[in-house]
Amino acid sequence: MKQPSRPVLSVAMSAVFWLVLAYVAWRLLDWSVLKAVFRPDEAACHALERSGACWGVIAEKIRPLLFGRYVHDEQWRPLLAMLLMLLGAAALLWRPWALSLPWLAGGSALLTVAVGVLMHGGWAGLVVVPSDQWGGLPLTLIIAGLTMALSLPLGIALALGRQSRWAWLRILCTVFIEVTRGVPLVMVLFMAAFMLPALIPDRFQVSLLWRVMGALTLFSAAYLAEIVRGGLQTVGSDQFDAAKVMGLSNWQTQRLVILPQALRAVLPALVSHAIGLLKDTSLVMVVSLHELTGALSLSLGGDPQWRPYYLEGYLFVAAIYAAMCLSLSRAGRRVEQHWVATGGQQ
Repeated sequence: MKQPSRPVLSVAMSAVFWLVLAYVAWRLLDWSVLKAVFRPDEAACHALERSGACWGVIAEKIRPLLFGRYVHDEQWRPLLAMLLMLLGAAALLWRPWALSLPWLAGGSALLTVAVGVLMHGGWAGLVVVPSDQWGGLPLTLIIAGLTMALSLPLGIALALGRQSRWAWLRILCTVFIEVTRGVPLVMVLFMAAFMLPALIPDRFQVSLLWRVMGALTLFSAAYLAEIVRGGLQTVGSDQFDAAKVMGLSNWQTQRLVILPQALRAVLPALVSHAIGLLKDTSLVMVVSLHELTGALSLSLGGDPQWRPYYLEGYLFVAAIYAAMCLSLSRAGRRVEQHWVATGGQQ
């Protein structure tokens, strides 16, 4: 019996693949759009019997998602804080001059102060809202943004320390990096949340949020140190010799010659780390910090009426994370294009 030729088999397999893909796409469209309920009507959602999506749960739970347990009458403050953070991100995407080091450092500092004043209050007649009442999307952005901003210079310092000529500094940095990278992030969060308060005197206690952010900063810095160290190894020794001939000090050589080239070489890895850090913020829910994912879990867990529609809620949260990660990736490409155009000069 004559066997079918390879082109015939290839066409048949391709046809089957596209038929299966079309069937899956149709079922998703039917469930998510055609039969879906978009208004916050629990009775209409219940009548679907899961044959269609109940997107009304998003409209019902949008406040907890955006603001967590923040005081209801003051929720304009986290909303304004989010708008400021989005404006800062937009500057990275569309204004090349905002990518220079002075603008980045100064803009980040001003943005941090403005967001902190808005969220905490105590200034200009704003009511004080303790950090244990912060939550939702603003908390996710604050934790991810501030942790990355603090851990990057610390990671650079650790990478330089690991290559130091002083043995004690080199050993100290190496031990910290290797031990921190060998510990699960969840364990670090639990240590910051529950063990650290027992080791610190009461008069020096800080809130849970800042303990967790400190732990995340140290954890992130250990990984960033290895990324930066890889970039430092790409810079040839002739760069040091040329800087010495020009009369630059060791600090000037690192700041003006070595680090710009090293950071440009590992920029994709830095962006990937920032994306991973953004997603890792969802783990803080295990220590009772209710960021975006935790706020949804807390809201649905305490509401038996809307609890059956957790799938739609988590799909919406996943879409938010995807949009933020795509924005970070886009910002990384903009930084790379800017550095290529300017030769890495900041």
